[in-house]
Amino acid sequence: MGIGVIGKKVGMTRVFTADGTAVPVTVIKVPTNYVVQVKTEDKDGYSALQIGAIEAKEKHLTKPLIGHFNKRNVKLLRYLREFRVDNPQDYQEGQELKVEDVFKPGDLVDVVGTSKGRGFAGAMKRWDFGGFPKSHGHRYHRAVGAIGNRTDPGRVWKGKKMAGHWGAETVRVQALLVVDVIPEEGLLLVKGSVPGPNKGILYIEQSRIAGRKKQQLKKERLKSVVEGLQKTGAEA
Repeated sequence: MGIGVIGKKVGMTRVFTADGTAVPVTVIKVPTNYVVQVKTEDKDGYSALQIGAIEAKEKHLTKPLIGHFNKRNVKLLRYLREFRVDNPQDYQEGQELKVEDVFKPGDLVDVVGTSKGRGFAGAMKRWDFGGFPKSHGHRYHRAVGAIGNRTDPGRVWKGKKMAGHWGAETVRVQALLVVDVIPEEGLLLVKGSVPGPNKGILYIEQSRIAGRKKQQLKKERLKSVVEGLQKTGAEA
């Protein structure tokens, strides 16, 4: 487990390495984050940091939450997130966290966000079903098909893939490569896509699976991308 930050999705673009390779990246705006509360094993039963970001007005917060911030002399913040850490003693309540303090190019991160809401969708669109034949005389085309199992079990299994609400759920994308960090603008560039629409809130933390052999090989394989981008920046 490692510390993370709260950011906002800006959108997608691409960057070029020294040899001209185009790398698709998602740009994440990470404002100054604050350590709101430090939780320790002795006092709380587990070690964690409560991180907050994006200033809020008093009318947008509940009284208990306002008291929570005032007790720790931290400015009112709109979003809070807890990150499990092994070294809570190294942090203090009210401490500022900037993106360059937490991540550097070449790191692997997990990004958590809320996916785009698609509303009510049929089974083919929601679950990528193939559908029935489109030939003349066929009665069904985009139907789900059979959903039961005769007398046994005599009911529809829980979790059966059917039509329903699609999207607007928490999604975690794991082991994305940090391609670049731009401290002066508070920007984090990660390779690939992340959940949610532009301006959506994202939670970025050190990847939980970064230590796996497969991810280490991936990190080694993509090292040239980070080095090529740094070389381009040095030449500029």
